[in-house]
Amino acid sequence: MARKSRRVRAGHVIAAAVTVPLAVSLTLVGSAYAEPSAPSEGQVADTIQASAVNQHLEKFQSIANANGRTRAAGTPGYDASRDYVAGELRRAGYQVTLQPFTFQSFRERSTAVLEQVSAGHTTYRATPPDRAELNDFATLTYSGSGEAKAPAQGVDLALSPGLQPNTSTSGCEAADFAGFTRGNIALIQRGTCSAAEKAHNAQTAGASGVIIFNEGQEGRTDAFVEPLDETGIKIPVVGTSFVVGKDLAASPDKTVRLKTDTESLPATTHNVIAESPQGNPDKVVMAGAHLDSVRAGAGINDNGSGSAGLLEVALQMAATAPKNKVRFAWWGAEELGLVGSKYYVSNLPAASRSKIKLYLNFDMIASPNFAYKIYDGSAGPAGSAAIEQNFARYFDSKGLAHNRTALDGRSDYGAFMRAGIAVGGLFTGAEGIKTRQEQQLFGGQAGRPYDPCYHRSCDTTTNINDTALTVNTGAIADAMQTYAASTNPPS
Repeated sequence: MARKSRRVRAGHVIAAAVTVPLAVSLTLVGSAYAEPSAPSEGQVADTIQASAVNQHLEKFQSIANANGRTRAAGTPGYDASRDYVAGELRRAGYQVTLQPFTFQSFRERSTAVLEQVSAGHTTYRATPPDRAELNDFATLTYSGSGEAKAPAQGVDLALSPGLQPNTSTSGCEAADFAGFTRGNIALIQRGTCSAAEKAHNAQTAGASGVIIFNEGQEGRTDAFVEPLDETGIKIPVVGTSFVVGKDLAASPDKTVRLKTDTESLPATTHNVIAESPQGNPDKVVMAGAHLDSVRAGAGINDNGSGSAGLLEVALQMAATAPKNKVRFAWWGAEELGLVGSKYYVSNLPAASRSKIKLYLNFDMIASPNFAYKIYDGSAGPAGSAAIEQNFARYFDSKGLAHNRTALDGRSDYGAFMRAGIAVGGLFTGAEGIKTRQEQQLFGGQAGRPYDPCYHRSCDTTTNINDTALTVNTGAIADAMQTYAASTNPPS
């Protein structure tokens, strides 16, 4: 496939040029490979402009700028983002619901401490609460507050070179703590199960604190920052880089001081749900994107990009008459543990749940050093593979390379997947490292993160790749109009 390079916004990586021009309307929707009953080619695409998607991103940025430079759940910035999206949808004629739910807000009241305090004293650098930069360690969201001073005891660690990502089972089972000394600080490695499971197991085993360190492969070396569950962890929990974890594992007899100062309080926020007035209510095709940012910044790629692309598709589809009921969702509190989408699915009556024929997820669709990634449907419920194939056909029809990405539960499709609903979606990469092969396919820079501003204050409108944003918004439009007209979605 022929490519030539073009430069995106100032400060961005060089990205592979594609066949979709940025200054004109997106192609597709009413797909050429959709069922005969689907709307004709270009019906929606002709009205979607890349500039319109960017206008939504600029609005999210201005909201953040006016509200402490964040759009995190529980902040005025999130509420303003919610009201903007809901207002646009209502004006377009959708039936809009603001679904309230409670969650635990979280903040660090002061900077955490991690240090070896016995012979050969070492003090590790804390990541600031705004995460403007990732240092040696960071307090995990929903960590308990307190201080521990004890040996850091390794729990089923796997430090050998060549370990594949996400294969360490350190701390995932109660049996891992069979020889654990109560009162020690548990030293655990990232992998396989969630940080919350690891921390809960450690707390049950009597640990006075928990240190979870990264795995060590490319893209998994920096301080580990996955959130814990909303409730239940009473002891301090931090995530560290692989280097810090390896250092602590090599000194099991040295005393470690761990201190966190956190606050978690009940708060209320909302999901935004928009539904088409027309369409068969027994066949609901659904798509979603999380609307909240982390507290560190405006969250324009994560996930203003998915939210903006989905919003523009919804606005343009408002002028169509879908055969099936179309439902769009903007989730709250995703960054605090997928709280909004979990609440939505868990509170659906069984009859309503059975009517949702598929759920498409769009979380980070414009990473500056992007790769086009389609969720691997082979790991999802029945129908997920067909969704993957539909996205693949779209990219193939545009002469664009694409890769698979795992359904690893890190975004809002997780609750739908567990409920047995067919899932799929698009992703352009987060903190992971672009490979040399991906550089050949998509341009950009190998050996660098897909998004160097992931969960940081620099995730602003300068952190968007317009090519990826345009292409992926087109793919969203194509999929949604195809499924809106399908006799039997998602097949």
